[in-house]
Amino acid sequence: MTFPYKGYAGHYLDVDLTKGKVHKKELEKDWARLYLGGTGVAARILWDRTGPDTDPLGPENVLVVGTGPLTGVMFSPSGRMMFAAKGPLTGVWAESHVGGFLGPEIKYAGFDFVVFNGRSKKPVYLSLRDGKAELLDATHLWGRETNVTAEMIREEQKDPTLKTGVIGPAGENKVLYGSIIVDFYRAAGRTGLGSVLGSKNVKGIAASGAQGIEAHDMDKFLETNEREMERLRDPLWTESLSSLRKYGTTDLVAIINEIGRLPTKNHWTGFYEDADDIGPEIIAERYRIAQEACHGCAIGCKYIIRVNEGKYATGPIGGPEYETIMAFGSNCLNNDIESIFHLGKRCDLLGMDTISCGKTIGFAMDLFEQGIITSKDADGLDLSWGNAETQTVLVEKIAKREGFGDILANGVRKAAEKIGGDAWRYAVHVKGLEASGQDPRAHQSIGLTYATNVRGADHLRSLSSLEELGYPDIVIERFGKDKADEILDIMSPVHKGQVVWDMEDLYAIVDSAVICKYGTMWPPVYYFDTFVNVIPPLTGMTDWADPKFVRTTGERISHLRRAYNHRLGVTRKEETLPPRLLKDPMPTGPSKGGLPDLDYMLDDYYKYRGCDPETGYPKESKLKELGLDFVVEDLKPRGMIR
Repeated sequence: MTFPYKGYAGHYLDVDLTKGKVHKKELEKDWARLYLGGTGVAARILWDRTGPDTDPLGPENVLVVGTGPLTGVMFSPSGRMMFAAKGPLTGVWAESHVGGFLGPEIKYAGFDFVVFNGRSKKPVYLSLRDGKAELLDATHLWGRETNVTAEMIREEQKDPTLKTGVIGPAGENKVLYGSIIVDFYRAAGRTGLGSVLGSKNVKGIAASGAQGIEAHDMDKFLETNEREMERLRDPLWTESLSSLRKYGTTDLVAIINEIGRLPTKNHWTGFYEDADDIGPEIIAERYRIAQEACHGCAIGCKYIIRVNEGKYATGPIGGPEYETIMAFGSNCLNNDIESIFHLGKRCDLLGMDTISCGKTIGFAMDLFEQGIITSKDADGLDLSWGNAETQTVLVEKIAKREGFGDILANGVRKAAEKIGGDAWRYAVHVKGLEASGQDPRAHQSIGLTYATNVRGADHLRSLSSLEELGYPDIVIERFGKDKADEILDIMSPVHKGQVVWDMEDLYAIVDSAVICKYGTMWPPVYYFDTFVNVIPPLTGMTDWADPKFVRTTGERISHLRRAYNHRLGVTRKEETLPPRLLKDPMPTGPSKGGLPDLDYMLDDYYKYRGCDPETGYPKESKLKELGLDFVVEDLKPRGMIR
C-alpha cells in the first residue's frame, strides 16, 4: 500500500549494521497520524526496540535519525532534525535536535527516518542519494576531526554541496557526551548520541537529494503558511526578533544575568560580575563578520566570527551559542571570550557537547577549590577558577580519554562516583545530564522543567518563556486572567505545573513536526493552533484539523516518553534537583535568597499530567484515553501503573 499522506518522503531506512544491509521500508501510516514524526515516531520505535536490558553502547541499542512533515518545506523555521536512542550519559530517554541543512537533504533523498541497529565490523558511513542508500567504508575517516571528515566525504563523492552529520574522536572514544556535528559547526550535542554512533562504528551520514515534497493542498498550505508568517511579523515580536538577528543567542548572556539566572561558578550563583566581557555587545563589535540562517528560516540567529590575532586566532567559524559561552565562561569564571571561542571550536571539531564538557570542567574546578581533589589527581593541572589554559588542555584530554580526562569523559554524575567523598554534592545534574544554562532559584518553572524533563536537566522540552518575557495578553489568552499575575511572577511556584504541562505537550508537537523552538519559545508566536492550521493542508491528515486531536497527540507523545523512563526505573524520586539548586539559597545577585518550591510544583504538574502524585507513574485511565494500551500492558505487570 502506498503511503497516503503528503509532506513526507514516505519511506524510512532500517540499517542492519551487523549484516551490513540497508532496508528501505514504507513509512507506517499510524506513525504519522498518531505521532506526527520526529520525536513522536522515535519514541514509538525506541519503545518497541529497546528496554531495561539494552546497553546504551551495545549493538542492541537503536539510534533513530528523524525528520518531520515540516522539515524542508516552505515553513519557517524548517531546517531541523533530531536523533534519539537510549542515552549513554543518562541511561534513560535521550534525544538531541539540530538545525542546518542535513535534515531537509535526508528528506529530499527520499527518507523520513533512518534507524541504525547492530554494530558494523569496520568503520562505515551512510550515504543517501535520491532514494538509494549504501554503507561505505570509513576506515580512512576514523580518528579524523569533524571538519576534515566532512570535507573528505565531499571530495570522494565529488559533491561540494553534500550535507553531512559526523562524529569526531570523542564519539569514537565513547566520551559519554559525544556529539554529532552537522554542516561543520551545528551540533546535536546533548545526551551523548555521537557516542552511540561511535559504539556502532558509524562515522556519520552524508545526504543529497532532489526528490520534491508534495503538499496535499499546495494553495491552501501556502496561504496558511503566509498567515503564520504574518503572526511572526507582528510588531509585538519586533524587538525579540531584531535581537536574535543582531546577536544570535549570545544576547541571553546579558538578559539572563540581569535577572540573576546565569550559572556562575558551577551554579554557585546566578550572577556573573564580568558578564559584559563575554556578552553580546563585545562579540558583535569585535568578532562578528556575518549572519547566517538554517534552511528556510526567516529569523537567522546564526552568525560567523573571526579572531584576527593572538594565540586563539582563527579564520571564519560558527559563533558559539549562549550555552557554550555560559558553560566555559561564567560557569568556570572565565571572562576571556577569545578562549571561549577556541574551546567551542575544539569541541565541535572533536565532537563533544559544549554544555556537558564545560559543566564537567567547572565541576572539577569546584572540587579543586573544596580540596576534594588536588593538582596531582588532575595530571598536575592547575584547576583554579578561570584558568583557560587548563580548560584547553582538559578538552583535549577528555576527547582522547587520557589521564584525568578519562574520568571527566563520563560526565559529572559518574565522575563524582569515581572520585568519591563529597564530590556528589557539587555534581549539578538531573538523571545524569549536566544542567543547561538556567538556574531554578531565579525562575521557579525551570526547577520543575529540569526535574520532569525526560532527558534530564535541560530546558528545551518544556520551559516557558512567558514569565520572563512578560506577555500578559498571551498568558491571559492561554491560561485565564485569574492565573496571569502568579504565572508572570517568575519567583512564584503557583500554576507553574500547569504551564510546564502545557509547554511540554506543545514542544512534543514542535519536536515531532520538526521545527525550531524560536518562534515557539522566544518569541512565543506559534501555539497548538499553528499545527491545526498547517498540518492538514500539508499532509491531508483530516484528524489534525481538530484542536483536541492535536493536543491529545502532544499528550500521547509526552506520556510515551515518560513511560519509556518509568520502564527504566524513573519515579518521582528521580524527578528532583541536585542539592545546590534545591537546598542552597541563591547567595548573590538579583535573585538572592531564591529557592524552587519543587514539591508544590510537582504535585501541580502530576495533577495536570494525569499521574500518581506519590510515584509519578501514569494513571491507567489516562494512558487508555490516549490510545497507549500497549504501554499499559507492559507497565502494569511491573507495578508502574496507578
